[in-house]
Amino acid sequence: MAIANGPDGVPIPLRPRHPADFDAFYQGTPPWDIGRPQPAFEALAEAGLIRGRVLDVGCGTGEHALMAAGRGLEATGVDTAAAAIARADAKAADRGISARFLVWDALELVALDERFDTVLDCGLFHVFTDDDRARFIATLGATIASGGHYFMLCFNDQVPGETGPRRVSQHEIRAGFTDGWRVDSVEPAEIEITIGPSAIPSWLATITRL
Repeated sequence: MAIANGPDGVPIPLRPRHPADFDAFYQGTPPWDIGRPQPAFEALAEAGLIRGRVLDVGCGTGEHALMAAGRGLEATGVDTAAAAIARADAKAADRGISARFLVWDALELVALDERFDTVLDCGLFHVFTDDDRARFIATLGATIASGGHYFMLCFNDQVPGETGPRRVSQHEIRAGFTDGWRVDSVEPAEIEITIGPSAIPSWLATITRL
């Protein structure tokens, strides 16, 4: 099962992704760009769990930042793909929603010199190498205010096949977020995509910055 092919239709082997991969994906419409928020994050918003200043890391074309901003929250989205950020800005203008979008490396969040109460991550954590995961967690820790929450959707280790992003186990999530963090829950969820199958087995992790 090919979870995600490249823009030319050729399957991308199972491995960490690189920024150039995403620049290429946004020459078209990548399979994760479903044109609406992921249901798992919509449910969090409906429950009132997305609060304060919101950061959407690896925001793509901005649906989750726009969801937060549409609920009256101050929202920022960052992504390395300039084409994705351009589309996010266009969506915000078309919908009359005020949200900020930046071309930015998620491994350099500390350089934003800002603190956020909620960080949303749909499909970013699972693209990193082991070393970059550690870098990301460190810069994330400097970015989330004490008591703030990181909500993360990633492919779980039950996803079959040998293409697409890396699979992530519960153990990897819990082992990564230790000192200065509390892993509140890691629950089965799905990431919807535009190609078959229409949803991918995933984890929804809720993690608090202490």
